This record gives sequence, C-alpha cells and structure tokens, in this order.
Amino acid sequence: METRVLKTLEFDKIRDLVAKHCTSKAGRSFIDKLVPVSDFSEVVRLLEETDEGMSILRLRGNVPMGGISDIRPHAKRAQMGGVLSAYELMETANTIRASRILRQFIEAIISDEDIEIPHFEAKKDLIPILTGLEHEINAAIDENGYVVDSASSALRSIRQSLRIQESRVRERLESYTKGKNAALMLSDAIVTIRNDRFVIPVKSEYRSHYGGVIHDMSSSGQTVFIEPDGVVQANNEIRNLKLKESEEVQKILMELSGKVQEVAHDLFTLVTVLSEIDIILAKAKYGTLNKYTKPIVNNEGYIRLSQARHPLIPVDEVVSNNIEFGKDITTIVITGPNTGGKTVTLKTVGLSVLMAQSGLPIPALDGSEIAVFESIYADIGDEQSIEQSLSTFSSRMVNIVDILKKYDEKSLIILDELGSGTDPQEGAALAISILDEIHGSGARVLATTHYPELKAYGYNRPGIANASVEFNIDTLSPTYRLLIGVPGRSNAFEISKRLGLADNIIERAKTFTGTDRGEVESMIASLEESRVQSEKDAEETHNVLLETEQLKKELQERLNEFDAKKEVMETKAKDRARKIVEAAKSESEAVLSDLRAMRLYAGASVKEHELIDAKKRLENAAPGEKPKKVETKKASVRPLTVGDEVQVLSYGQRGTLLDKVSATEWVVQIGILKMKLEESGLQYVKPEKEKKTYISTSVKGRDSNVLLELDLRGERFEDALIRTEKYLDDAILSNYHQVSIIHGKGTGALRQGVQQYLKTHSRVKNYRFGEAGEGGHGVTVVELK
Repeated sequence: METRVLKTLEFDKIRDLVAKHCTSKAGRSFIDKLVPVSDFSEVVRLLEETDEGMSILRLRGNVPMGGISDIRPHAKRAQMGGVLSAYELMETANTIRASRILRQFIEAIISDEDIEIPHFEAKKDLIPILTGLEHEINAAIDENGYVVDSASSALRSIRQSLRIQESRVRERLESYTKGKNAALMLSDAIVTIRNDRFVIPVKSEYRSHYGGVIHDMSSSGQTVFIEPDGVVQANNEIRNLKLKESEEVQKILMELSGKVQEVAHDLFTLVTVLSEIDIILAKAKYGTLNKYTKPIVNNEGYIRLSQARHPLIPVDEVVSNNIEFGKDITTIVITGPNTGGKTVTLKTVGLSVLMAQSGLPIPALDGSEIAVFESIYADIGDEQSIEQSLSTFSSRMVNIVDILKKYDEKSLIILDELGSGTDPQEGAALAISILDEIHGSGARVLATTHYPELKAYGYNRPGIANASVEFNIDTLSPTYRLLIGVPGRSNAFEISKRLGLADNIIERAKTFTGTDRGEVESMIASLEESRVQSEKDAEETHNVLLETEQLKKELQERLNEFDAKKEVMETKAKDRARKIVEAAKSESEAVLSDLRAMRLYAGASVKEHELIDAKKRLENAAPGEKPKKVETKKASVRPLTVGDEVQVLSYGQRGTLLDKVSATEWVVQIGILKMKLEESGLQYVKPEKEKKTYISTSVKGRDSNVLLELDLRGERFEDALIRTEKYLDDAILSNYHQVSIIHGKGTGALRQGVQQYLKTHSRVKNYRFGEAGEGGHGVTVVELK
C-alpha cells in the first residue's frame, strides 16, 4: 500500500489514535507496522485477533500489561558482550515478570470463561518462559535498580565494613563539632561530604587551626571544607572499601549480563510477542471506545456499509450513510454542490477499507461487509505540486496517469472532483473517458464531480450508478446524506430565489440554460420526489413488518405454551387413568375374594363360572388402555323417563337417568359421575332382580370394615386424592358422620390439596384440624352430611 495514499486518506491519523491506547513503549514502537495488508487470509486473522481482544476486554475490563519495557537494546548489548547496568537488568526482569503475569491471565480466561480465543492462546504459547533469569536478577537488584547486599557474600562483607568505617569517621568529626571552640571556628556544627570524603565547614580565618586537606570553599570564600589530619587515613580506608564495593558490583552485573546474553534471542521474541499483543489490545480498546464493529470480509470486491461514518469526525457532528456497491454496480459517480459531503463519503469508504485490512474494527453497524483489495489508489485533489511548479490540473493529472499505469481489476480507486481545474467541457470529456477506461477493467471506482455532463453518466452504462449528497432547500444547507441512484442538482435557482433574487432575473437565467439542461433538472427533481415517496412507503412497510413479526412471535409463544400445557395435562390424565384402572382391578379382586369366601361358607350357591362372569363384568366396567369397538345398537323404542336404568352405548356402562335437559339430551348418573349425553346413545335396560340375601350381607359386612380414619402419609399427591375420594364414598355408604384424614404436616402441600378437595365435595358438611389429642395440624377431621 502506497504511503502517499495512507496520508491522503488520513490513515496516519487513525494509527496515531490507536497508538494512544498502547500500554507499553515497546508496543508504541511497533505501531509503524500497523499498515493494511492485501492477503485475504491475513486480513481475516488480524480481524479475528482484534475481535478476541474486544471479547476479553468485555469480560475482564482490562488486561495486565504493566511493567513492559523495550529491552531489545539491552539484549543486543549483552549479546555483544557488554555489561548491563543495574537499571537495565531491572527492566529486563520486570518485562519477564509482565510476560509471566500475562501468560497466566490468558490461561485463566481459557479455563474460566466460555469463549474461544485461539489466536491469543497461540500468542501465549510463543512467549518464552524465563522465570529463572527473572528470579536471579530480582535476588541481586531491587526495584529501584540498586544492587542489594545479599547479591553476594563478598559484597555483604564489604558494605558491612564500609558502614563501620563511615560511622567511626563521623564520630571523630562530630567530636570537632562539639569542641569548646566549635561555635567560634566552625561555620556550622555539621559533618558533610565533599569529593566523597567526610569534612567539616571551617571559617576561613581559622583554617590553619585544624590542619589537614581543604576540599572545597563556599562561593563567598567565608567557609572552607576541611578534612582534618586525624581522619585522613580513615577516609582513605573508606575510599578503598568503596572501590572494592564498585568492583564487586561490577562483577555481579557482569555475571547477570552473561546470563542475559544466553537468552538474548528469547528476549527478542518476548518483546515482539508482547508488542503484538499490546497492539491487538490497542485496536480492541480503540474499537470498543468508539463502538466500531468487526466487518465481514470477502474477496469479491463487494462493499456494503450500514450506517457508516467518518472516523475522524466527532460523533455528535458526523452523518452516517448506507453505501453498497461492487457486485452489479462497480462504479459510483457522486454529483452535487461543494461542501455537501462528497469528499467525506469518499474518505469514509477508503478509511473503512484500510482499517479492515489493518485488522481494525470499522465505523459501521454490525453485519457490514468489506472487500479485500490488493491495492488502493486515491486522488483527493488537494495536493498541488508547488515544487514542480505545476498547476492544479497538471498535478492532478500526473497523479491520475500514475494510477492508470498501476491499477488492475483488484484495485479500489477513489477520485475526487475528476477533471477539475481546466475548461469545463474538456474536463467533463476527460472525466467520462477516464471513468470508461477504469470501469472497463473491472476495478471498483468511487468518483465525485460537479460537472453537469456526468449527471446522466450512469443511465446508459451498465454497472455504473449515479449518486448525490442531499441538499435541504428549506434550510439552504446540506444534510450530508448519500443518495445512490439519484444525481445531484445544482439548486442555484432555488437558493437564489430564497435569498431574495428577483423572479424576473431567475426566469431570464433559466432561458440561458438550454432545453437539455432543463430536462435533466426536471428528471432529477422527479427522481427525488419518487425517492422521498419510496422512503415513506418503505418506512410504512417496515413498521407493518415489525408489527407482523411481533404478532407472529406472540402467537408462536402462546402456541408453544399451549402445546406444553397440553402435553402435561395428557401425561397427568394418562397417569390418573392408569391409577384408576389399577384401583378398579384391585377392587374387583377384593370383591371376588369376598365372593369366594362366602361360597365356602354358603355351600355351592355361588358357582365358579358366576365368579368368572362377575370378574369380567368388573374388568369391562373399568377404563382400559385400548379403546373397545362399540357395536352400534339402535336406541330403545320404549320412551325413556326419569329413574330408568339405561346402557350407555359409547362407554359400555350402565347408568340411571336423572333429568332431561333438552329434547335430545339427558343427565345420566354413572357410578359417582354425572354426565350429559345424547338420547341416541342410551338404551333402556330392565332393572336387575334383587340380589340374594347372603351377597347383600357380604357387602354390608365389607362396608362395615371401613375404618374411621384414612392414612395418606407417604402418598403421592394424585394417589392421595384418589384414595380420599374413594374413602369418603365408602364412609358415606357406611353411614359414618365423622372421619379423620391423616396427611401429616410436612410441606403442607398434601394438607392444602385434601382440604381444597373437601371444600368442593357435596357430602362434606364441615372440616377442621384435629385437636391436640387427635393429631393436631397433621390430621383433618371431616363431618359428613
């Protein structure tokens, strides 16, 4: 990508904005590498890296990147055998430590968060592990770049001796400052240092009193700093110890520098990887701060930007536009008045492409699509070549000639005010010819012009579309909205009229424009009216569509809710039916057991085949899992009356007529159930003869065995209600006036369910909790009618 194009489209300003988000100096030093690439797979990788960075920032808020220094010069000098300073070694250790913390941070995200960050994981694996060197440097040098006493035993011994000797010298000199003549002869009663030696400040006239060596003098000459003879030897000893200390420190630094030399190549890799991660995160921070999005990229030359805006214009001032071309339309010519926003539109598209190809999110809504171009060329028109003494037209043409030599079908070409700076007719002719030449090659072209001849350029050429920037006649100002498919109008007459120019002057001016010009303006005006109407229609259609989608969504939710409830109810019904069947079969077995017992005591009165018939009747009376085939029978000819026994043909069971509700419907009692049935499904049957006395006695005997309490503890809710229903029927048949239902305390769900059922039972007169001696709230005492 040409450097001049990056500057023309102001990509260098975007790069400077991204650099501000770099955490490390090393990252900022790599920012020059933030340039567009033309390889499709490389663009995809760069955008995915940035998207991962934005995801990490969204989840964690920040990434630990502190303490990173550009230690490449240190590693290079160590590699050449140089000795690093304590501060340089400290920076090296801090950078290694920062890489270790970052590696742990990425590993924690991979294990803790539900996101995939393969590119960051790959970067993490490239970071060299140099923890050993970090610990060795930290053991010898503190955070201020000072070699600590513990760096070596020799250094500890030297510094201990040095401190003792300095203490002795101070004590000796302090005896001078506290002497009887100190106030008279000394300028100040302090011990100070000059030329790395301990001295005392003596008034100039008493310098000979103390003897020794003069190391300094005050600016006024009133004070001299003297090292008395009594401490010269002691100061010499301190000097020797400091030389030894310096030699030992140098030895330690040399040793550590040698270890840096051994891993110099790894340190180069370390800085490179950390800088790459820093730049990725800077892109992510820049995109997140400005609410930019990751575009879809293609290799087909297709661009579709949704609500795109110029990234260098403040958000509260910029106007967003929808821009689409590159498939059927490969060339767009934008016409319209100056300061209308044509150049801003060109730069918006150009910058969006450059940003995407650099791995940056773009200033457009999510779902926007960008093509990857092998080359981008731009001629914006504000670069007159003064050095070459060329006119505006000449300098522009030099640039366009250069573009025509280099471009191909995989290029994006941006031309602003094509053909300007010369005779209008010749400029327009050149503009049309140049556009025809570039368009014929298959390159994607965005061009602006103010020549009226180009307003109809796209109407008779396939693949070319006219566009304009909207101008508000009422406010006499541009709206900066891009209108694709509609060429721009000059609006000179309308603006002049609103500004107060006389009508007769305007009408006379119109006669000079020519018929063709008037027809073109009329055509453009008609197109604008059609566009406004189509936008209104589209908005109304969109609103209707939104309402329809909302209604569809609500209906679908209700249908899903209905299906879910239906499934639950069917499951409950099947479960209840199964339990009723099992209860009926159990009851039949009990009845048959009683009948067999009675037969043993009553002789041969009851035959075995009669028992089998009784069991079959009981099985037929219970609801089965498979539907039985109901034989169609004709209804009885005899008129039905209240109290008649009838056979319900659809259920195969016998019932009693209770009431006639209409000409064709009866209320029928089937067991404990009351049902409303059609008369056509009922058949009169004769009442059975009275049963033998011993059978009746048997049933009475069985009923008389009904207990005065029902224990439901441990039962499932549905089973408990079924048992309660049957128990109350048995208790009523046994003429009990009061019974107890034991449900326990527990969560209270079973108690509430039982009492809710008792509320609706027609034969329950009253119910209450048991007294303290009856079981309390774990028992409900029921009074029957």
